[in-house]
Amino acid sequence: MIPAFLVTHSGGFHADETLSSVILTRLFPEAKIVRSRAPEWITPGSDRIIYDVGGAYDAEKGIFDHHQRGAPLREDGNPYSSFGLVWKHYGRDYLIALGIPADHVEPLHASFDKSFVLPIDLMDNGALNPSIAGPLAGLTLPSLLETLKPVFDETDPEAEMRGFNTALGIARSFVEARIAGSAAKLRAEALVMKAIAETGEGRVLELPVGMPFRPSIVKAGADHLLFVVHPRDKDWCLTTIRRSEEGFEARADLPAAWAGLTNGDLEAASGVKGATFCHNGRFIAAAKTKEAVLAMAEIAVKEALAAGTEAN
Repeated sequence: MIPAFLVTHSGGFHADETLSSVILTRLFPEAKIVRSRAPEWITPGSDRIIYDVGGAYDAEKGIFDHHQRGAPLREDGNPYSSFGLVWKHYGRDYLIALGIPADHVEPLHASFDKSFVLPIDLMDNGALNPSIAGPLAGLTLPSLLETLKPVFDETDPEAEMRGFNTALGIARSFVEARIAGSAAKLRAEALVMKAIAETGEGRVLELPVGMPFRPSIVKAGADHLLFVVHPRDKDWCLTTIRRSEEGFEARADLPAAWAGLTNGDLEAASGVKGATFCHNGRFIAAAKTKEAVLAMAEIAVKEALAAGTEAN
């Protein structure tokens, strides 16, 4: 079915139907969004998809509400919002429409559902209170989208639709950027895995460009790796590998004698011509050439091993 109308409720808008609209308008760009609670609009028909209104969930009839008794639950018992239902049925097609490779569609669909869709579902159903974010509670995506609602004494009848359209554009940017980032991580994984295989038992992983690398290193069980090097614009970077996703503790730090130094001072401290920078936190350094950065990496490895560093 190619709908002529995408129907959701009128009145104040929320993250779930706004984000559902992101998915559906990508798939059905010619369809008109209708925001109404009138019975003639929220009754299923062959020309429409109805979501977050209508009091029923029936994918075959094109209605995706979650406010009724007996509302649908996920397999783990968590509640759906309209966003979760729309993502369940249309998310894969949406990813294909964004140009995601076929072999990445399923893992991306699952990861986006877990990390982005589920929190929206939980918050919309009151199963997750944004107050757990403390001072950041007002900066959650649902809270920010709702700030775009018209104020109580706005009299322009078009203000509500303008606010919804503004929220829709912003929500679209976040969804597409999040998916683009996740897709990039999957592309990076293949490159990092190849580089790990080529590195063998070496301690320094050389990558062709800067990219996310830690998840692949962990997945590969490459516990022997201590540092990563890659080109960046006109220079080369040497970076550490964090021990865990949380925190900043590294498998091995760069030499203490390099901390905070640049150019000639760093060249003198490291003995490497072309060394240009080392962060005071000792987690990243730079050099003018590949040869220089690899020389720095070799020194850093030797010092780490001498100090008894063991990668986890």
